[in-house]
Amino acid sequence: MENSKNAPLSKLVPVMLCFFAMGFVDLVGIASNYVKADLNLTDSQANIFPSLVFFWFLIFSVPTGMLMNRIGRKKTVLLSLVITFASLLLPIFGDSYALMLVSFSLLGIGNALMQTSLNPLLSNIVSGEKLASSLTFGQFIKAIASFLAPYIAMWGATQVIPSFDLGWRVLFPIYMVISILAILLLNCTQIAEEPEEGKPSTFTQCLALLGKSFILFSFIGIMCHVGIDVGTNTTAPKILIERLGMTLADAGFATSLYFIFRTAGCLLGSFILRKMSPKTFFAISVFCMLAAMVGLFIFHDLTMIYVCIALIGFGNSNVFSIIFSQVLLYMPQKKNEVSGLMIMGLFGGTIFPLAMGIASDTMGIGQSGAVAVMTVGVAYLLFYTLRIKSNFNRES
Repeated sequence: MENSKNAPLSKLVPVMLCFFAMGFVDLVGIASNYVKADLNLTDSQANIFPSLVFFWFLIFSVPTGMLMNRIGRKKTVLLSLVITFASLLLPIFGDSYALMLVSFSLLGIGNALMQTSLNPLLSNIVSGEKLASSLTFGQFIKAIASFLAPYIAMWGATQVIPSFDLGWRVLFPIYMVISILAILLLNCTQIAEEPEEGKPSTFTQCLALLGKSFILFSFIGIMCHVGIDVGTNTTAPKILIERLGMTLADAGFATSLYFIFRTAGCLLGSFILRKMSPKTFFAISVFCMLAAMVGLFIFHDLTMIYVCIALIGFGNSNVFSIIFSQVLLYMPQKKNEVSGLMIMGLFGGTIFPLAMGIASDTMGIGQSGAVAVMTVGVAYLLFYTLRIKSNFNRES
């Protein structure tokens, strides 16, 4: 493994460009709205698109960990980029319902492969004590792509930029060109990967790693992180509509505010984690979210609700990176397998919204029911703080 202080830009830039490509998956949000309008779809039909992303994480994450044992991390990332390229190519030919289902399925599959393989690949060019901050910076780069997607689609739809009669779909060829660049740069980059110890794990052996308490706790932690992330995106505007009578157009800023502070948190975290221990910073992050959840129960003032949403965005911005780096350092000889398990935990983005919807409908307290479900997730992360390791001399 190379030391991050001496890791040349020739290795870091291609990997970070891949993190940018990882953010392409978030275009499904804005794209599904445009497809809904173009095809006059119902909400149920349109909501299938984002649901596909989480579904493929459940199916492909662990098998990808096994694939990495056979072909290596770099080749797995390259395969994910090729699949992503194919997903971005299809919408150039139209936006029929069947075609977009195939496109978003490929986008979800490619992203499942990429998130599983790219994070451990980064660990091959940075030293262990810098891994959390490097992963956080990668998440910041990923967030830039997520931010740009709605604006590129909007500019294309309004003909502010040349769209070549594609309208909002100009987003796809623009990101497709970047994916090609990422493929070319990464393919030309030499990255040494440590050999796997022993025989490659089977699917059952990968799942059996959840029998180790720290791996299981980390897996649930990832589920809570993603659940809070997706939950805040969907619930924040509803809280403003319910409590302040705002229109959906005005309340939608709450989602943007969350992403602003989440992105800023990733950038700041990449520097803070170089000076502060992951356990301390994780605790600070969780307490920010806990304070925000309490605030969302009691405040009916616009400014204070915005403050709470901002705190959730900042607090949740580094949770994934810290948990992921913890498990990679905990079992360095099984990085591929535990990476697959952790990415499978992103399926929490499906479970939490379902539970939040049920709580809101049945508890009789409106969106406070959804907040209560997210609070359970924050409480679990507070418990997980106590499990974060200060060293990894031996497994426990």
